[in-house]
Amino acid sequence: MQNTEHTTDTPPASDAHHLVADDAPDAIDVEETLVSTDEPHAEVVETFADFNVRPDIVESLADAGIIHPFPIQAMTLSIALGGHDIIGQAKTGTGKTLGFGIPAIQRVVGPEDPGYEKLPVPGAPQALVVVPTRELAVQVAGDLTTAAKKRNARIVTIYGGRAYEPQIEAIKQGVEIVVGTPGRLIDLYRQKLLVLKNVKIVVLDEADEMLDLGFLPDVETLIAATPPVRQTLLFSATMPGPVIAMARRYMTQPTHIRAADPEDEGITKKDIRQVIYRAHNLDKAEVVARILQARNRGRAIIFCKTKRTAAKLSEELIDRGFAAGAIHGDLGQGAREQALRAFRGDKIDVLVATEVAARGIDVDDITHVINYQCPEDEKAYLHRVGRTGRAGKKGTAVTFVDWDDVPRWGLINKALGLDTPEPIETYSSSPHLFTDLDIPEGTKGRLPRKERKLAGIDAEALEDLGETGKRGGAPTGQDRSAGRGSGGRDSGGRGSGGSRSGGSRSGDSGTGGRSGQGGEASRGSRGRGRGGDRAAEAASADSPATDTRASNNRASDKRASDNRATTDPAGTETSGRRRRPVGEGEAPSGERPRRSRTRRRNGEVVAKSAGGTED
Repeated sequence: MQNTEHTTDTPPASDAHHLVADDAPDAIDVEETLVSTDEPHAEVVETFADFNVRPDIVESLADAGIIHPFPIQAMTLSIALGGHDIIGQAKTGTGKTLGFGIPAIQRVVGPEDPGYEKLPVPGAPQALVVVPTRELAVQVAGDLTTAAKKRNARIVTIYGGRAYEPQIEAIKQGVEIVVGTPGRLIDLYRQKLLVLKNVKIVVLDEADEMLDLGFLPDVETLIAATPPVRQTLLFSATMPGPVIAMARRYMTQPTHIRAADPEDEGITKKDIRQVIYRAHNLDKAEVVARILQARNRGRAIIFCKTKRTAAKLSEELIDRGFAAGAIHGDLGQGAREQALRAFRGDKIDVLVATEVAARGIDVDDITHVINYQCPEDEKAYLHRVGRTGRAGKKGTAVTFVDWDDVPRWGLINKALGLDTPEPIETYSSSPHLFTDLDIPEGTKGRLPRKERKLAGIDAEALEDLGETGKRGGAPTGQDRSAGRGSGGRDSGGRGSGGSRSGGSRSGDSGTGGRSGQGGEASRGSRGRGRGGDRAAEAASADSPATDTRASNNRASDKRASDNRATTDPAGTETSGRRRRPVGEGEAPSGERPRRSRTRRRNGEVVAKSAGGTED
């Protein structure tokens, strides 16, 4: 190779035969460290055929317009095709996928290849590619499918959010390469539907992100299920301690490959122009609407911290006339893939996303990345802004920092050496906003109708994926109130009996009475929190006890009514309309009579007068 120099120069804290973790004293012995001194996207003079790649793979790549490898691909191919373990470390967007994809496609044995029937389990996967997110799985599988178009290698994508049946059926029909996320892979493996006895090459892409998402235990389970003699390729932008520890357990004398640009010594890529503004939350949408009308803007991704913010901002941009879509965790997998297809297919040019889209999404012509809220740390910032400035193209990254996030931004700025400790205060009317980002003067917060040329997300079909985890519908009112008793908060119920003011305080169990058995039941349900076990049982719609309790309630109401309509000593019947004559010691008719206290004796309600005597 003419444009790539193999050298043993390594960053501080490492030597030619040791790779030290970025944040811990963990280290792994490596056979050699290779560092590229070329610009990452400079094409190597040689073609893929010069690296002993199969002719059918070379033809497939040529049909897609891919002729010359990038430096990290050239360095990886020369070692990976020989069966050696590799730890690849490169900035995002440097073309790692084909670096591990071509060796995987070449090393598997297809159905028509010699030796296929001699495999331990013919038709079981021979290469396993593990990635952290669903979107990245789809993208990697697409790249491998392109490279294997004329190769008899079957590729299956396994990830959550889709129905199990099509994925299980594809595995049963036979597959050579499986690309998937840890959750669904470990699920199918434990169900003994995914057999890993044939696996001869394991690829871990974005290993540091798997660590952040808590996937490393599942990944280690999958690796442990593969044969001990295998090739392992691990790729990670950073090398935290747990990743180094995993590599030490499962890799044998790996070669460390680091793609570095001598003219790009910063942690972030030089092709990305970074602009930091301190913006007010109520004015951010207006600022975004102006940025999206900058001259020569291509596709744009806007990153939000929460799912709710992403959904709200997407709707607002659509209302302002922009062709926008959203990707976040509250959307089903079908809707997420619909938005990505529309984004790639030029039906929308603005994608509002949460962190789920920050890793590995490689879409051409992304000119602007906007951090709607300050990222959590420098790693999140790097992977967000890395969506632009890919494959040697230029890009712009705009970050909004709220007043409360200025201290956090100070830490990110210091870690990345961006030299912007105090972001400039910016509003939608600030003159420097227009000059910094080349926005035409006089631009407003709505896209003019004559500029609305894209079809929008509704023009992209929503595929029915048979998604798992869908609910059959909202729970009924009775189900929702079961935890509070059949009365529920809406009807004022505290136990199984309904309103606190719905009649006398005396009564049977279930009427909310404070004395006797009713009082005990009421206190019992409150002692367990509203909607205790007794109340929940009473609220069950299918329980036969419901009808019995309801009839008891009606009988209780009748007895309470009878108690209110009593007779005086002279035999005069009283009711709610006729008041009995005022006796001695009683309150005048103009005053409210004192409410008596009640208790239960032998199943009857007995009133206790204020003087302490029983009636």
